[in-house]
Amino acid sequence: MNEETINHGQQEHVHASSKHCDLAAPRKSHHSDQTKHNLTKRLNRIEGQIRGVKAMIEKDTYCDDVLNQIAAAQSALNSVGKLLLEGHLKSCVVERIQAGESEVIDELLVTVNKLMK
Repeated sequence: MNEETINHGQQEHVHASSKHCDLAAPRKSHHSDQTKHNLTKRLNRIEGQIRGVKAMIEKDTYCDDVLNQIAAAQSALNSVGKLLLEGHLKSCVVERIQAGESEVIDELLVTVNKLMK
């Protein structure tokens, strides 16, 4: 099974076949080394795109070209968010609902609204 993660502000959760959210412990990440590596690699790429946008602005690059680079960076962040959301739904949300913690739905709705802005 693929590992997938979700980010809620500062907290991240992972879904993996052998790792689950610990409902009794404070919320914190449960990333495998491979998941951390994958996320770090993706985020480093996005960070590079952002530095590139900054450099384009400093060089007075044509606005449409800068806007296209911004759109590419936003798309990359959205892709990371989708992976994280899927993993969160399949693991943490399911587990918390099964444990009777229905407030997780309200938490999830707040997070989805933030992602959709």
